[in-house]
Amino acid sequence: MKKCVIIGNSAAAIGAVQGIRSVDRDGSITIITDEAYHTYSRPLISYWLEGKVADDKIYYREPDFYEKNNVKVIFSVRAEKIENGCVVLDNGEKVQYDKLLVATGSKPFVPPMKDIDKVEDKFTFMTWDSAKAIREKVTAGTKVLIIGAGLIGLKCAEALHHLNADITVVDLADRILPSILDVRAGEIMQKHIEDKGTKFILGTSVEQFSKNSAKLTNGETVDFDILVIAVGVRPNTELVSDAGGKVEKGIITDLHQQTTIDNVYAAGDCTVSHDCSSNTDRILALLPNAFMQGEVAGKNMAGEETLYLNAIPMNAIGFYGLHIITAGSYDGDEDITEDADKEIYKKLVFKDGLLKGFILMGDVARAGIYTSMIKEQIPLTEVDLDLLRDKPQMMMFGKARREEKLAGKKH
Repeated sequence: MKKCVIIGNSAAAIGAVQGIRSVDRDGSITIITDEAYHTYSRPLISYWLEGKVADDKIYYREPDFYEKNNVKVIFSVRAEKIENGCVVLDNGEKVQYDKLLVATGSKPFVPPMKDIDKVEDKFTFMTWDSAKAIREKVTAGTKVLIIGAGLIGLKCAEALHHLNADITVVDLADRILPSILDVRAGEIMQKHIEDKGTKFILGTSVEQFSKNSAKLTNGETVDFDILVIAVGVRPNTELVSDAGGKVEKGIITDLHQQTTIDNVYAAGDCTVSHDCSSNTDRILALLPNAFMQGEVAGKNMAGEETLYLNAIPMNAIGFYGLHIITAGSYDGDEDITEDADKEIYKKLVFKDGLLKGFILMGDVARAGIYTSMIKEQIPLTEVDLDLLRDKPQMMMFGKARREEKLAGKKH
């Protein structure tokens, strides 16, 4: 009986379980996780922190998921090494595998900052435990300094806003959410958040900390009760690199999600994906991407050859009630419409006769049509461009493409 072992217990791991069980109902599956919890949805920790999601609603799968899929889970242990067909745990035990999936995700990046060790109440914000630790310290009026105006920092800020904290966000970048928004969209979102009471100090960084204050490089000083560091993440690649596998910015895999080590696969935020919208290899730290990579890895581990294709960066997220969906690459010719009073912004990006990317803010309807155009690389010659820009719908496609999409016919 084949032994499949998975290191990790988040989206990629769950995708792998489902992938394995779609092919092999009987082989053994063991999950190794350094957390103590049933699989939970990491994007929900901010909603848990603000009180919108209860404990029993944060889980990524139903309570009997492991039992139904005949999965053994080893909780609260860390995988230390991969060697000789075994995973060596930090308690000295060894878990043998025939096929192994590394789904170790990423960890918070904490840059060197002068006297950071003097700050007693400092946190990152990537796990349920980190959210719980922050929740214990925050009451109405608590002064919170967040370093980082990206996705993680602003979701933390939004949650703390609902707890009536006094929030200041500092970032070295000149705008918020630089990884997903352009300058104008960032301005609209920044004003929206500032109108709710959150303060931003951009284009600067911390020069030095004391116990409850930060001196910034622009000369300002910010007092705080707690500090949250959310400047970015780094993939957990060490298990594979130490075992001799190829690692660049993340773990390198082929389209089967197999690493350069025999019988070892990898999926999720720890891996490099091929972004078909920009034709580049990059880390796509996205839950849907992690799940689908895990599912492909699982099927291959169980013996069914499957490829992971057409990955693109995509984010569907809201901040302080204003929703955004973004996808693809922003390198190309831009078509922009805006209604700043209604906080509506739309940018479509075209290149080489294809839709390559988009930003939708405020009005995010029909984003799925744009996303499918990017993933499937549908030529613009096959669509009604006026409908594409203004009212995307199935009627903008030619008859043959509509039949393919609606009836499953080949184009």
